Amino acid sequence: MFKIAVLPGDGIGVEIVPQAVKALQAISEKYGHTFSFTEALVGGAAYDAQGHPLPAATLELCKSSDAVLLGAIGGPKWDNLPVELRPELGALLPLRKELALFANLRPCILFPPLMHASTLKEEVLQGVDILVIRELTGGIYFGEKRREKTADGQKATDVLTYSTYEIERIVRFGFDAARQRTGRLCSVDKANVLESSRLWRETVMDLSPEYADVEVTHMYVDNCSMQLIRNPRQFDVIVTENMFGDILTDEASMLTGSIGMLPSASIGGEVGLYEPAHGSAPDIAGQNKANPVATILSAGMLLRYSLKLEKEAQVIEQAVHQVIDAGYRTPDLAQPGMKILGTNEIGDLVAQTILKG
Repeated sequence: MFKIAVLPGDGIGVEIVPQAVKALQAISEKYGHTFSFTEALVGGAAYDAQGHPLPAATLELCKSSDAVLLGAIGGPKWDNLPVELRPELGALLPLRKELALFANLRPCILFPPLMHASTLKEEVLQGVDILVIRELTGGIYFGEKRREKTADGQKATDVLTYSTYEIERIVRFGFDAARQRTGRLCSVDKANVLESSRLWRETVMDLSPEYADVEVTHMYVDNCSMQLIRNPRQFDVIVTENMFGDILTDEASMLTGSIGMLPSASIGGEVGLYEPAHGSAPDIAGQNKANPVATILSAGMLLRYSLKLEKEAQVIEQAVHQVIDAGYRTPDLAQPGMKILGTNEIGDLVAQTILKG
């Protein structure tokens, strides 16, 4: 039996996560696996109910599970809480740290029928298949933060720190991923300005002789942000630090036409965490409009990386492709002639497709 912690979170999280659970239940029925789903509060919902965005019981559940399926957390409602109690800083970052999730994988694959949904030209987009690997437990997000009063107001400080060990383990992850794909790794930094980036680049260069079969390139983050739009096909695997990866993956999501298409896996420790790359979208919460595809694809990554069920992961991905190929869309991808369905209906359709396949 596989134990899966289910954390719907806030906003559209409570709508999209059940669609991924439907897909996993269909896999269970089709292949005879037993999945045990246990739901818990996290984020703003947890704060409202229990006074903290990451209750001890939720953390313990995650640690004792085989994998964690997360929806989305946060929203304007909780923006004025003390920093340590806000959903992102009080729940998501500690969860990553406690589970030792140092590697975040975000595949950016363009579904051919969705090429029109992107704002870029078709000739730029054809064949886009990028894997961004983001270091997830170091850098400026986890560094010391402080404010102090000054004569003219305040001074705020965020400390950006990386060690050779932290860089080496994520870069090795990138090299290994490149070996399994087309053998090309682009390391993204800001070595012309930041000391941490100079250490990053030096570490990549020191490791590269061990991976002579992988072609390594280096790119400044500002150039990378431009190249992702100008010529995204040049990239196969991108490896980068925490904040750069956070920004670049949101940009890369637009190559697919909607951030609602971008899944993610956070791994490195004994328990992996799987979530869509988008936020809680409170503006459409409760309206059955949210695109659940990224969450469903994240469930596929859960099968692949945590449960080692590669065939079953591919079946989820193929079912999503079939639904999209058949012309079904959520409102964010609406185009003339398409069949527009709600969140629940897309989830039902993917599950039915899994069972029929």
